[in-house]
Amino acid sequence: MFEYPVLLTPAEEGGFVVTFPDVPEAITQGEDRADALLHARDALESALMFYLDDWRSLPKPSVLPEFPTVSPETLACAKLALFQAMLEANVSKANLARRLNIDITLVERLMNLDHASKIEQIDAALAALGKRLAVGMREAA
Repeated sequence: MFEYPVLLTPAEEGGFVVTFPDVPEAITQGEDRADALLHARDALESALMFYLDDWRSLPKPSVLPEFPTVSPETLACAKLALFQAMLEANVSKANLARRLNIDITLVERLMNLDHASKIEQIDAALAALGKRLAVGMREAA
């Protein structure tokens, strides 16, 4: 769902510069392909936090089979799905907190990709929006 294609461009000084066609705010580099893709995840998560902070719709990942892809960590993906569901339902953090009968600070933690929220909290928040989280598995790249 949040698997974004990345462009690996050889850097003059060696290594690769990593950019995301769908998330222009995310840019990083690495000494080799593996290092670049490792740093790409952090850059992607940091850039997507700008969307959450600004309450902007998340960019939809392009389907570019010839490009490698990177996605945020699993818990971050669940939080991004919750955020997108809140936007689509036009439900604010305060409104979700009321629905869940919790303090708004707890909802803000659910919107923080760096906070180690419990998946049960995300499940409950999604349920309050009439959604549920579905987990899938596929071959590693």
